[in-house]
Amino acid sequence: MTEREIIDDFEDEQNEIHDLLLSLSPDDWAKPTPSPGWDVKDQVSHLAHTEEVAHDTVTDGPRSLARETAKFTQPADFTEAGCDQGRTMTPEAVLDWWWQAAERNRAALRAADRSARVPWGLGMSWKAFCTARLMEHWAHTLDIRAAVGKPGTDTDRIRNVAWIGANAVGYAFSFAGITPPEGHTLRFDLTGPHGDLWTFGPADATDTITGPAGQWCRVAVQRMPASEATELKANGPLAELVLANARAFL
Repeated sequence: MTEREIIDDFEDEQNEIHDLLLSLSPDDWAKPTPSPGWDVKDQVSHLAHTEEVAHDTVTDGPRSLARETAKFTQPADFTEAGCDQGRTMTPEAVLDWWWQAAERNRAALRAADRSARVPWGLGMSWKAFCTARLMEHWAHTLDIRAAVGKPGTDTDRIRNVAWIGANAVGYAFSFAGITPPEGHTLRFDLTGPHGDLWTFGPADATDTITGPAGQWCRVAVQRMPASEATELKANGPLAELVLANARAFL
């Protein structure tokens, strides 16, 4: 995918989320989501908070990720700070907070030097960072939709999520403390929502993961246990480890 396609997909994803949030009733905003302790307003507050931090990370502003996380002893405290901020606000104010932060961050991403590394986590390329922000929004919107009973339809934009999940295998293994089996390589052969084949990895890979892209994406963002992704097939020991330990987020 081109850089223009990635940022356009991000904008389209956020526009769809905006439409969903506009359709919610006041009671919907207080409904619990699959994330323990978080209601719908907490989910949107988290997205608003991290979009602000993402903007300042791209632009080297005062609230970059490094500067913000340094204020807390635990990463979870940084995450909870965004929710705490939103808990003092009305749903309408939280929606406006997120939407303004989203527009500012997209503008910064469009203007950013595409060759520069973004100091998010261990450091990311512009493509990976932009895709990660799309992935984050897609994953949390799954939680929101589950809470309010408004399931969505997968679009071709999930190709971005599938790609970052495939490229995060090394990080996922490091996070889990797993050493991959020697001499094994992995290819993903995934079927998109409209039947297209999406392939990530070498053609001569020893191991493969095949099946619906939507299931792989949900496993990668840990919204579906691998045991429930019954249409995904792991062929080989490396593939089996990847499905069991997939993690596309920090």
